[in-house]
Amino acid sequence: MEALTQLCDLISNNPTPNSSKIAWICKRCPQPESLLSGSPRVSRSQLNAVLATARFISQCPNYDDVSPRNTVLEFIRSIPSSFGQSFWPKAFAVSSIGSFYNEFLGYVVKAGELYQDFSTDVAGFMGGIVFAALDDGSNELGISRAFLAAMAESFPQIIPADANKLVTRLLDSYLGSCPSGSSGNVGVDGSSTPSGGDNKGVPNFKEEAMEMLEKQEIAFKLIERVLDKVQIDPGLLERVRLIAKEQLRIMTSFLKIRKYDWTEQGASLKARINLKLSVYKAAAKLKVKSHVSLDLDGKSSKKLLHGALALLVEAAEACLYSVWRRLRTCEDLFNSLLDGISKIAFTRGGHLLRVLLIRFKQLVLLTCAQAESSGNNQGAMFDSVLKTSCEIIEYGWTKDRTPVDTFIMGLATSIREQNDYEEKDAKEKAVPVVQLNVIRLLAQINVQVNKAEVVDTILPLFIENLEEGDASTPGLLRLRILDAVSRMASLGFEKSYREVVVLMMRSYLSKLSTIASAESNTLPEDANSERLETLPAGFELIARDLKNAQLRVDYRQRLLSLCSDVGLAAESKSGSCGADFLGPLLPAVAEICSDFDPTVDVEPSLQKLFRNLWFYIALFGLAPPVVESSKSHSTTSSSAGSTTAISIQAVNGPYMWSPHWCSAVKRISQGTPPLVVSSVKWLEDELELNALHNPGSRRGSGNEKAAASQRAALSAALGGRVEVWTMSTISGVKATYLLAVAFLEIIRFSSNGGLLNCSPNSTASRSAFSCAFEYLKSPNLVPAVFQCLMAVVHRAFETALSWLEDQVYETGYPLDVRESTLGVHACFLIKSLSQRDEHVREVSVKLLSQLRDSFPQILWNSCCLDNLLFSVQNDPPSAIVSDPAWISSVRSLYQKIVREWIIISLSHAPCTSQGLLQEKLCKANMWQRAQPTTDVVSLLSEIRIGPGKSDCWSGTKTANIPAVMAAAAASSGGNLKLTEAFNLEVLSTAIVSATVKCNHSGEIAGMTRLYENMEKADDDIEGSSSPGPGSGSGPAQSSFSRLISGAFPQPPQPKKESFGSILLNKFVRLIQKFVITAEKGGDVDKSSFRETCSQAAALVLSTLDSDSKTNVESFSQLLRLLCWCPAYISTIDAMETGIFIWTWLVSAAPQLGPVVLAELVDAWLWTIDTKRGLFASDVRYSGPAAKLRPHLSPGEPQSPPETDPVQQIQAHKLWIGFFIDRFEVVQHDSIVQLLLLGRMLQATTKLPWKFSRHPAAAGTFFTVMLFGLKFCSCKYRGRLQKVRMGLQLLEDGIYRASLGWFAHEPEWFESDHGNFAHSEAQSLSSFVQFLLNQQYDTRIGEHGNSLIDMDHCHPVWGLMENYAIDREKRKQLLLMLCQHEADRLEVWAQPVSSKESTNSRSRIGSEKWVEYTRTAFAVDPRIAFSLGARFPANPNIKAEITQLVQTHILEIRNIPEALPYFVTPKAVDENSPLLQQLPYWAACSITQAIEFFTPAYKGHPRVMAYALRVLESYPPSKVTFFMPQLIQALRYDDEMLIEGYLLRATQRSDVFAHILIWQLQGETCEPEQSKEAVSAKTQAFLALLPVVREHIIDGFGPEARDVFHREFDFFEKVTSISGVLYPLPKEERRDGIRRELEKIQLPGDDLYLPTAPNKLVKGIQVNSGIPLQSAAKVPIMITFDVADRDGDPKDIKPQACIFKVGDDCRQDVLALQVISLLKDIFDAVGLGLYLYPYGVLPTDPERGIIEVVPNSRSRSQMGETTDGGLYEIFQQDFGPVGSPAFETARENFIVSSAGYAVASLLLQPKDRHNGNLLIDNEGRLVHIDFGFIFEISPGGNMRFESAHFKLSHEMTQLLDPSGAMKSDTWHLFESLCVKGYLNARRHMNGIINTVLLMVESGLPCFSRGDPIGNLRKRFRPEMSEREAANHMIHICADAYNKWTTAGYDLIQYLQQGIEK
Repeated sequence: MEALTQLCDLISNNPTPNSSKIAWICKRCPQPESLLSGSPRVSRSQLNAVLATARFISQCPNYDDVSPRNTVLEFIRSIPSSFGQSFWPKAFAVSSIGSFYNEFLGYVVKAGELYQDFSTDVAGFMGGIVFAALDDGSNELGISRAFLAAMAESFPQIIPADANKLVTRLLDSYLGSCPSGSSGNVGVDGSSTPSGGDNKGVPNFKEEAMEMLEKQEIAFKLIERVLDKVQIDPGLLERVRLIAKEQLRIMTSFLKIRKYDWTEQGASLKARINLKLSVYKAAAKLKVKSHVSLDLDGKSSKKLLHGALALLVEAAEACLYSVWRRLRTCEDLFNSLLDGISKIAFTRGGHLLRVLLIRFKQLVLLTCAQAESSGNNQGAMFDSVLKTSCEIIEYGWTKDRTPVDTFIMGLATSIREQNDYEEKDAKEKAVPVVQLNVIRLLAQINVQVNKAEVVDTILPLFIENLEEGDASTPGLLRLRILDAVSRMASLGFEKSYREVVVLMMRSYLSKLSTIASAESNTLPEDANSERLETLPAGFELIARDLKNAQLRVDYRQRLLSLCSDVGLAAESKSGSCGADFLGPLLPAVAEICSDFDPTVDVEPSLQKLFRNLWFYIALFGLAPPVVESSKSHSTTSSSAGSTTAISIQAVNGPYMWSPHWCSAVKRISQGTPPLVVSSVKWLEDELELNALHNPGSRRGSGNEKAAASQRAALSAALGGRVEVWTMSTISGVKATYLLAVAFLEIIRFSSNGGLLNCSPNSTASRSAFSCAFEYLKSPNLVPAVFQCLMAVVHRAFETALSWLEDQVYETGYPLDVRESTLGVHACFLIKSLSQRDEHVREVSVKLLSQLRDSFPQILWNSCCLDNLLFSVQNDPPSAIVSDPAWISSVRSLYQKIVREWIIISLSHAPCTSQGLLQEKLCKANMWQRAQPTTDVVSLLSEIRIGPGKSDCWSGTKTANIPAVMAAAAASSGGNLKLTEAFNLEVLSTAIVSATVKCNHSGEIAGMTRLYENMEKADDDIEGSSSPGPGSGSGPAQSSFSRLISGAFPQPPQPKKESFGSILLNKFVRLIQKFVITAEKGGDVDKSSFRETCSQAAALVLSTLDSDSKTNVESFSQLLRLLCWCPAYISTIDAMETGIFIWTWLVSAAPQLGPVVLAELVDAWLWTIDTKRGLFASDVRYSGPAAKLRPHLSPGEPQSPPETDPVQQIQAHKLWIGFFIDRFEVVQHDSIVQLLLLGRMLQATTKLPWKFSRHPAAAGTFFTVMLFGLKFCSCKYRGRLQKVRMGLQLLEDGIYRASLGWFAHEPEWFESDHGNFAHSEAQSLSSFVQFLLNQQYDTRIGEHGNSLIDMDHCHPVWGLMENYAIDREKRKQLLLMLCQHEADRLEVWAQPVSSKESTNSRSRIGSEKWVEYTRTAFAVDPRIAFSLGARFPANPNIKAEITQLVQTHILEIRNIPEALPYFVTPKAVDENSPLLQQLPYWAACSITQAIEFFTPAYKGHPRVMAYALRVLESYPPSKVTFFMPQLIQALRYDDEMLIEGYLLRATQRSDVFAHILIWQLQGETCEPEQSKEAVSAKTQAFLALLPVVREHIIDGFGPEARDVFHREFDFFEKVTSISGVLYPLPKEERRDGIRRELEKIQLPGDDLYLPTAPNKLVKGIQVNSGIPLQSAAKVPIMITFDVADRDGDPKDIKPQACIFKVGDDCRQDVLALQVISLLKDIFDAVGLGLYLYPYGVLPTDPERGIIEVVPNSRSRSQMGETTDGGLYEIFQQDFGPVGSPAFETARENFIVSSAGYAVASLLLQPKDRHNGNLLIDNEGRLVHIDFGFIFEISPGGNMRFESAHFKLSHEMTQLLDPSGAMKSDTWHLFESLCVKGYLNARRHMNGIINTVLLMVESGLPCFSRGDPIGNLRKRFRPEMSEREAANHMIHICADAYNKWTTAGYDLIQYLQQGIEK
């Protein structure tokens, strides 16, 4: 029902557009046909719809559609059917039915007042409905009675005929049986009414049935309602009057029956009495109504009215005497009777007043006698009498004042009637209650009537009573009179005010004079009450209620004078304390000073009075305690609440105060002007002060002793800032003055933070510093006095800080007050920078700095920034503006403060700070102020900020966080490339952005103004063209009308939509288009999107400032889109625009801050739910590891995602930067926004871990974690004390999430953007720095437990033993891991940096490593394995992980990285039971699996089964790469497991089978005669290979066999050409190749190149055959036409291949495998190092196919055609140095040289003469011919080539133009080499495993030395990343133009003729 009601209310506000909703509600109502059926039944929903429809028509006048009214009318007609229970829903109680009737009829009555036709229709059949209710015989459960009761409250219109019938029916049926007598005991005139103990009338009343009483009440009420609606027959009205009169007479008798006369008692009696009194109340109202409706002649009506008044008064007196007078029903009856008395008295023009007031006076006195005399509540009957008395007096005052005056005087004189006194004892008289209540009644009458004449009538009598003295006036009566006269004085009538105030003050002073007399001990208690309570309360009442401004000024002067007199008199009395006299007056002084503005000029006399007051406050110890924090500038929430109340020491006597006085003194301080004097000498002439130091004074033997006491008190009040001995030159009077000043100023700031009372129109500052600084301006101050005054200022400031810090925990309005107070003080201090007095300027700077440091939120206070940028410069004091020295000094100071202010604000929140600066520049542009331009420009132009350390500020600030700085650049609107290093000039970007904002705002304003003008013109035209009186109808007007309206009549136009709503809807649609484009995968135009959003933001702000009504829905939708759209689009450009817009909104309209932040938090949570950007946790293709699957990384290979995850991650990075910026601002002053950010962080860090694993997300991830820790440990977390447990859980969640990042092996990512790596490293460094500096919450349990005790089961960490200890271990682990990660990223960002590693692991002991490992394993075992990967050479980690794996083997079966820790050669030797878990273990990478095929694992069946299961899990195409290793594994395949896998794989893939056959054929070479005999193992292996080959071929099906024969036969024919050419002379061999090629036909279109199965052969270029030079056979090069297998078959490309005969290619295959793995590793991280692992395939013993590197020439070939070195060749081929083509070629040469440098370091290839170095047509270097790798070299292993890679002189000319290894290109080469080497080290095991299986292959490279061991050494696993980087740099330097390289080239030139 509530929802339907709300909908109804909304519709009624604008019904026409919502007519469909109204119709929908009407359809839910019972339909007429169902209501007219024989037994209708309605549902609850239908009843609710009926109520909603009735409510609608009662609220919506002038609604044309009649269907809602007809619906209600139909239901009204059906009401007679509702008297049966079957009509209502089941279980619908009678009480619910009654409530429905009441509400429904109430709406019907209101609707009848709005619609006359509806009222007429209702009246037509309402009489019949009422008669039906009266005739209801069944009366089932009282439903008809409930309806009649509802009618009695809300009676619709009824026609007169039905009214007469209804009244007659009610009189006959319900009221005819009313008791007219009591069986002879109770007569109509009441003569025989039972009284006293006679209870004969009780049985008569008891016989009345309760049901009949209810009916009588309803009947009386119904008749009264009928009389309200229509005029009934006079005779019938007379009958009604008589029945009502009879009831009142009976009531009088009834009320006199005593309680114990009833036999019925308890609740039943109370119910009967209440019901009977309700009947009488209804009868009384009807009686009054019947008399007010009389229309008789004067005499008759007057007689009747007199009788009615007498009857009513008598009935009222009976109520007062009744034993039931305390019942609420009796009080209501009494109120009704008095209300009737006043109504009847007001008839006939007030002629009945004289008679009435005679009787009414006695009724009033009787009421006063019966009412309570104590307290402020005299009861409901007293209130009724008061109300009626005021009504009669106000009415009679205009009609006939004489009886009113007599009435008032009669009441007043009743106070002096002494005969009413009753002797209580011999000494004391008791005051009758009636007198006390009459006094109260008269006082309240005066207040409510508020007439001076009434006051002047009563006041003299009261004053006369008071002036007769205490002896004749009892104490209680005197106190009550004093209270009454104070109320009269507060009315503000001057004469009475002055009389009362003089009397009260004289009375107070008289009490003071007698208090120390000999009789003081015998004074009655009332005398003390008068002095301590009544008179002070009266003074306070006058001060509070006095409204006249002049009288308030007078009263303030009088009260302050009284305080001075009291203080002086109290000092002259012995044996008394001044606080006891002055304290009671303080609340009144506080009230009268509450509206006094202390900043205005004060008259000396008034200032003297204020000064005296504070003298006595100080002397009497009336200053309240000052609350000081135990730690003045605490930065942690742990100091919250640790405050102590330190009382300000009084000079005289003990410290005395009450809470009421304490509050009063604080309020007085807010309205006290500064106690400033022009000279200190006047103090010596003050007689009253000197008297305090008179030698004859009671307080000491001399002035010096008193002065010493005052100086000590002053030193204490100043907090010890001034020592006592330094005050020796200060006299006692001066010390008293300074003490009063100190008390005043300290209390000012302790009461409300230091805000003064100021009038609304005052331009003065409300800051109490405006008063405190006045003391410093006093001339000719001695140093000691000035020192004290300066100490007062600082002490007051400390007090203000304490007060402000105590408000940290406040929310809502108190928080707003605190922020307002801060702003007021800061603005005043800023303005004080331009003061003439140098001391004031200095202290202003100091205090402003302290205030800013303690409460940074003022940095972003708009008023403060306005004052800084504009006010100080534009509003200099006119009196001193001509002083150049002052202007220069102030301007210099101003510039310093402004620069410091802006820099600090930028260092904390650069986004918000720039937004505010832009707003101020916009404002300056609108104000067109030129004055501050020069200063502002000169200041801002010097400020530049950017990534990394800033020169503007020292230390690590929030702006040093890369994400925050990137967001700052976005918010600046400077269109900077955030992904590169930038330098943000605050001034230029602020001016540009401010201009853009002003332009967009101007566009919106201009369009709006133009539209409004056009609308106004249209309205004027329509108004002038509309027909009216005198309007012409000639041809001219007809033509003009046609121009406006067209040729045909126009329908009436609907109400026009506002232009603001039109624009809002338009921009909503525009922005929605951008979202739709992004969701469809399209590109969003950056400039268009930015412009649209900027215009929309300007519209939002314009709408916010507009007074016109706006479409709230469209406004909200547009604001939501502006917040959500960047999240939908999820690009860097969109997020930049979003941050610019959001900053603009929250800067220009701070009230939008919570709304914008709430939408942004919701959008952030949406990205979590939809797994976007940083939260793309389910995107397995998340980084380098995904690209290396399954060769080097476990997992199935996957295609890359459709959208670039890095782009979305970087968008999140910008976003979190904006959040941190807002946090820095709102953490101080907005608990709502803090809670929103807490909600965001809680959802972000909630388990399970939901972040992307992409290494590019590292910086963004740890920035989010940093934000979380900053949130949990912010200075103002005290605001969040109510969610303290949640904060601790959030902090634990952040630690858990942070550790979760290290659950995978470390990776790098190379971005195309130069600043990316540095930004990532700095983000990690910021997080590490925060961890190092973090202060923990010390409020952990005494036994190390957290706030959450769940039987050691933590919601985040699970089972724990000791929370504190485990927490510290986790912190240390996280810190170590983050430091290592920061070092890694730092090395990646600056690979050639010379600084040493900051990693401290070398200093970590073995025990600490073990602890780290255990802690990591306890959190997540994957973190422990990642730890092992980070430190592969650490034996402690390896040993501990091995132990942990054995202990928790069942828990980690899904972690492939655990394999090396339990699948070891030792475990195989021991046949460890742990190996039994291998069948259940997750699949590892292929390189890890093939390690298990090595002899060290001895072919263990479980290990072999696992390794083969891994290979089976991957597609054969992925395993083909490792075919040479698998063939070598057959050497150890005793169980034929590997052979079985190979055969199964060949069934799955023909290509796999073909490559395997070729590799098997290439492996079956006969041993040379010169070599040693082949071992039996090798012989068995060689014998197995043909067998396996035959098994493969035998397993082919027909189709596969056909493909096999065609593929192999074709390339056999091509290879055989070499044998044909051998006999031919060299000059005939090329023709011989062409002839042979012409003979070969392509046997199908499905053949492929054996070296590249993805390339299909489409033909042979018969003229491409070239015989190559060789010492033995004749290798040939042939070019094929090929097409990609998965590409366009028509896209034909050439591919040359060399067919070698007589050479073993297997070693080249191994070298190129390693190069291919390195290429994958480099490409995976986006490093871009160039390697070309061309295809090589051995097809037969000493035969093979080698791909030719396309578009390339060897360096020796270049030398044959070109003179000069590479540097000259590049210039010839690509253009001059510096040209784009040359520099591109140089860059290509660098990246390829770096790639091969890393590969050469690992492979150690020799024979690197210029014939084995190729340069392609883009300048890239390619190495070929790997006949000498690892430990072998030409010339009998002379190892003449000692450099790790070739870097000849001509190569260095390209790499290093400087020739000294200092050029940028050389550093680029070094950087790429280092990054490539670091990445290769990450996959050391995979590369080594690939080589390891080939050790026994018989390849020459394994013929000597320890190739595997030396290969491992070259990876340097024991080195850190920085050490490895430096090692690679050293290798590069060593290879740089090494002489052995040049020497080898010379040898090759001399021996082989290979060009150098």
